[in-house]
Amino acid sequence: MVVTLIVICEVGFWVLLAAGLATRYLLKMPRTGAAMLLCEPLLEVVLLVATAVDLRGGAEPDWTHGLAALYIGYTVGHGHRTVKWLDGHAAHRFAGAPRPAGPPRYGKARARHEGRLWLGTLLGGAVATVLLQLAIWYVGDPSRTGSLESWMTGAWRAVAIHGVIAASYAIWPKKPPKEPAAKDERTPLGTDA
Repeated sequence: MVVTLIVICEVGFWVLLAAGLATRYLLKMPRTGAAMLLCEPLLEVVLLVATAVDLRGGAEPDWTHGLAALYIGYTVGHGHRTVKWLDGHAAHRFAGAPRPAGPPRYGKARARHEGRLWLGTLLGGAVATVLLQLAIWYVGDPSRTGSLESWMTGAWRAVAIHGVIAASYAIWPKKPPKEPAAKDERTPLGTDA
């Protein structure tokens, strides 16, 4: 049941996002479209309640409940960024707004960008951990909650890996490609400068 609900929430996220953007830009109803986009978090609340009901109903805590917590954590950490990115592209495509700037490619600006992405992953890991810990307390039987604890470890492993990747941009900043040197126009033909 929980896996089906995760799939429904993911599909619902994209359907609600598309409907909100279409209402906002194609139907020229920006307030209604924005209201639809603000309803996105309700999908996660539905998933959270359904997971809690499933656990309280005696379901054995397993990977599906851990996946639900990670899904909610990811959505909290990165959902807003995804909606904002798509909204900017929809505004450009359908409302004549300027093309959204892409992420910086080089140097400290890229390191800051990667750091902000990592903070979203950190937030997602923290939210998932809180939800998993609440589920462990909710079940109240340590012999049944081992799989939920392993999902906490997995969440923090993902945070750590992403942190190392983000830190690498600060430690070894990517440099822009070098411009080819312009030849001196005063050199005689047939000689190298």
